[in-house]
Amino acid sequence: MSNVTDRVYNTANSYIGGAKQTVGETLGYPDLAARGAEQKARADSAQAIAAAQTQVEGAGHQMQGKAQQTVGSITNDPSLEARGHANEVRGNVEGKA
Repeated sequence: MSNVTDRVYNTANSYIGGAKQTVGETLGYPDLAARGAEQKARADSAQAIAAAQTQVEGAGHQMQGKAQQTVGSITNDPSLEARGHANEVRGNVEGKA
């Protein structure tokens, strides 16, 4: 799965697990509540990992973009500079996601 797909999947599982936990606690089904709590905890943990991965990818794109801009400037290659700027912006966006 892609990182975005992972994050959507994790969010859905967190909500579903939380709902199971609440229903189990409300209706007196401790097994359902425990399974829901476990599902939510696993999803929240996986979501934290996916968010960290996005941060790392963003930093990589920022560095790649800066390098491309520098090389493009030195070699007088406006196309490479533009790609570098695009990668840097992509990294900035990923870093904020």
